[in-house]
Amino acid sequence: MKAVAGFDPRLVDLALALIALEGVALLAWRLAKGAGPRPVSLIANLLAGAFLLLVARDLLTGAGPLATGAALTAALVAHVFDLAARWERNSHKF
Repeated sequence: MKAVAGFDPRLVDLALALIALEGVALLAWRLAKGAGPRPVSLIANLLAGAFLLLVARDLLTGAGPLATGAALTAALVAHVFDLAARWERNSHKF
């Protein structure tokens, strides 16, 4: 696959850096205030999004199918962990 002309992969790198900064800030907030998202769910959620950004970068830069497939699989695994961390047992409410 050919790279998309005019695409700057550094934009994805910037988004990944912002995701990392968000994670650190939210974990620090929880540590300081005792409130905020649960760490396991937060990390899994941020990882799922980060891996999807890597998939987008791979597709736009013409990376091989192995790298793209690995990032997509990692996004799925992180997403499943996120869902498992958020899943409410025995809840019938909307």
